[in-house]
Amino acid sequence: MHSKMAGLLAGAVMTLFGTSHAYSQELTIFWAEWDPANYLQELVNDYEAETGVKVTVETTPWADFQTKAFTEFNAKGSAYDLIVGDSQWLGAASEGGHYVDLTQFVKDNHVLDTMAPATVKFYSEYPGNSGKYWSIPAEGDAVGWSYRKDWFEDPTEMANFKAKYGYDLAVPKDWKALRDIAEFFYRPDQKRAGVAIYTDNSYDAMAMGFENALFSFGGELGDFGTYKVDGIVNSEKAIAALDAYRELYKFTPPGWAKSFFVEDNQAITENLAAMSMNYFAFFPALLNEASNPNAKNTGFFANPPGPGGDQFAALGGQGISIVSYSQNKDEAFKFLQWFIKDETQKKWAALGGYTCNKSVLESADFQNATPYNKAFYDTMFKVKDFWAVPEYAELLSQMNTRLYPLIVGGEGSSKDTLDALAADWKATFAKYGRGG
Repeated sequence: MHSKMAGLLAGAVMTLFGTSHAYSQELTIFWAEWDPANYLQELVNDYEAETGVKVTVETTPWADFQTKAFTEFNAKGSAYDLIVGDSQWLGAASEGGHYVDLTQFVKDNHVLDTMAPATVKFYSEYPGNSGKYWSIPAEGDAVGWSYRKDWFEDPTEMANFKAKYGYDLAVPKDWKALRDIAEFFYRPDQKRAGVAIYTDNSYDAMAMGFENALFSFGGELGDFGTYKVDGIVNSEKAIAALDAYRELYKFTPPGWAKSFFVEDNQAITENLAAMSMNYFAFFPALLNEASNPNAKNTGFFANPPGPGGDQFAALGGQGISIVSYSQNKDEAFKFLQWFIKDETQKKWAALGGYTCNKSVLESADFQNATPYNKAFYDTMFKVKDFWAVPEYAELLSQMNTRLYPLIVGGEGSSKDTLDALAADWKATFAKYGRGG
């Protein structure tokens, strides 16, 4: 039903309305309360100036975002015309009939050609490899790394590191170097640690952290098409990746057992660690001298490759979707056509939003705009994501339950942990009738 409706509306947009706007309308976009939502409001003010259509970005705290969105969805409410929803929502929102099918829009507007392919795959496509699309990449994000340049470039540290490890101290070229540097700077007697990683098990922090190792070691969460997990999430490569992530935990600051983006930025601002994992969306604060006394000495790098040369990072960010219950779908389609234009995406990037537009990402202007934009560019073509099925929250909870005692508590082995997780996930997929 929604697929047919979307096709009809997409075709009608240009034929009925063309480029003129005969009447004034309002659109409401729902998102979480954070800086990118403020940048989006600034961006859409241009749309109002061009079209006379008022666009309001309504926000709510992250902790309430999913609950408030799905409460409105389940009531079939029309409060929101578009929503910048998490990638993990794709399954629940599309299968529940809450999102308009954008497959024809994606094809007609060449979104697959203009956006970084990995972002369309994970922000927009569901089921995996189906060729069906439910959103347009909006806020690109992924996990990268910050580091203390002054520690890395200290001549004494450089000499001591080379004497111990046999190669130059520099931005880690692979996960082995990441581990070596973390060990080298781990000096609890000096209240200095080597690395800050994600360990919070209350939502997706620890899972996203582990994924950076998993994907770069050549591992996968499972087969997104068949839902096969046994032999995949507990493969030899996945086990080696979990060993590597568990090893990094040894070199974290004291009490680093419930850490996410706030704590990982504090690791840099409060002189706690040499390197810190975090989403790119939280790096602007590290360049602000008001929030980071070490701003001038903070550098950034993309998640390094694993032992086989694979290089990927855990995906954050969101796509923008049209809500099925909106009374303004025609205008919402026109807004998306405006949003994906190259010139709009350039402005989006300049304001501080993380564009997924290939030509903008590849431009020298973008890559040189901040110290982390080059790492962001490198990363957004090499991202992978968690399961986007409706039961993703159960899968995430099961992963947290299995990983946390191993990583933080040192209990058990990586093999036993992932074997148990594979069994959990296999049972969950069987419960929902997925797979053979």
